[in-house]
Amino acid sequence: MGLKERLQNDLKDALRARDERRKLVIRMALTVITNAEVEHGGDLDDPGVAAVLQKEARQRQDTIAELRQTDRSDLLAKEEAELAILEEYLPKLLSRDEIVAEARQVVAEMGATGMGQMGPVMSALMSKLKGRVDGRLVNEVVREVLSAS
Repeated sequence: MGLKERLQNDLKDALRARDERRKLVIRMALTVITNAEVEHGGDLDDPGVAAVLQKEARQRQDTIAELRQTDRSDLLAKEEAELAILEEYLPKLLSRDEIVAEARQVVAEMGATGMGQMGPVMSALMSKLKGRVDGRLVNEVVREVLSAS
């Protein structure tokens, strides 16, 4: 069963259980996925769906970070609950050490020697690890690896 089908089945379960929060989050996720499919011009595969969900989760994480600096505990709790639901559907992300190993391998394969090759290295690494990494962390790791070489 694909990720999108799992979301659709879980939506039905949430409707039956009258779980409003879960229902709203899954509907929002399915809407965002549908919009991405329209932009893409066809159905997304599981890594594509996961990338869309990761983007939504990242938005929640950014909002949570901002809300922690304010006195809005009601909104903070709502965003954290939504993030927890979204994270159930995300694949396990690679650890920093795993990303470092992959980055070193790509740098060696490409023969990259400095920051001037950051763009091609990032492109190759992100296509290789699509849906299994946070782009910000990959960017940070690639910078470290290239500056050390």
